Amino acid sequence: MSLPTSLHGRLRLPAIAAPLFIISNPALTIAQCRAGIVGAFPALNARPAERLSEWLSEIAEALAAHDAAHPDRPSAPFAVNQIVHRSNARLDADLRVCVDHKVPIVITSLGAVEEVNQAVHSYGGIVLHDVINDRFAHKAIEKGADGLIAVAAGAGGHAGTLSPFALVSEIRRWFDGPLFLSGAIATGAGILAAEAMGADGAYIGSAFIATEEANAAAAYKDAVVAGHATDIVYSNLFTGVHGNYLRASIEASGLDPDNLPESDPSKMDFGGEKAAKAWKDIWGAGQGIGAVDSIVPAGTLVDRLASEYARAREKLLSPTAKP
Repeated sequence: MSLPTSLHGRLRLPAIAAPLFIISNPALTIAQCRAGIVGAFPALNARPAERLSEWLSEIAEALAAHDAAHPDRPSAPFAVNQIVHRSNARLDADLRVCVDHKVPIVITSLGAVEEVNQAVHSYGGIVLHDVINDRFAHKAIEKGADGLIAVAAGAGGHAGTLSPFALVSEIRRWFDGPLFLSGAIATGAGILAAEAMGADGAYIGSAFIATEEANAAAAYKDAVVAGHATDIVYSNLFTGVHGNYLRASIEASGLDPDNLPESDPSKMDFGGEKAAKAWKDIWGAGQGIGAVDSIVPAGTLVDRLASEYARAREKLLSPTAKP
């Protein structure tokens, strides 16, 4: 097991902030990287498409300035998420922009494509691929991904159904490269648990919805703060792929969260106006929101995670009292 070389000495915590559709923006990504974890955003969040190059320049310049001012604690690298699905008409153009800007990490979702991996490798970037089971993990590595993000049960957005214990264990039977775990991780102890389970780090999304920098409506942030695991509904109705959503947002749209129809997977739409509207009105979130109790700056959230991580580690390493 090992972290990618580009992350060595650059992380305060072994964690990646998940790219949140609509929500993640340059301000949030920069704050995450400055705080010492990998910050990320979906390429599709830059609208119109021409803004992607502007966002990448803004992020690179801000992090370079931070590093110059704080050589003793450089920022973590950032990542861009690419939806590798045939309905994403922007993929080719967005990928070219990422290559031009030499984006350090590209996170691919909903499809493993060898040509995408080769494009990122052409300038020395690395690719991490989202997977929900061992079969998809094999395919991703066979097609050239450098590492994996195991999206287990309880994760926000497009999540799998497997226990993190099972998913990580199966992948680690054959893969010793970079592996991050996603699924209801919203505490520092959860990050440590992911490492103990065999992952190299955690992939954290929902907790960052309730941050000041996040591009989420106030009611959305409040719902995350007030919510619990039982407020999360798993459905494929909204995009054609199963995902986790906040019950309150489904009810507000006039739907019954307990009786949602099944969607036709062939109608999947990623990147179009229909998809954007679904995520704007139906709020994605994972089962870890019960650990979120206030809206804070992203740096403050990372501070909390770091303190919790240190306490959990100290507790586990302290001698066990004998009877």
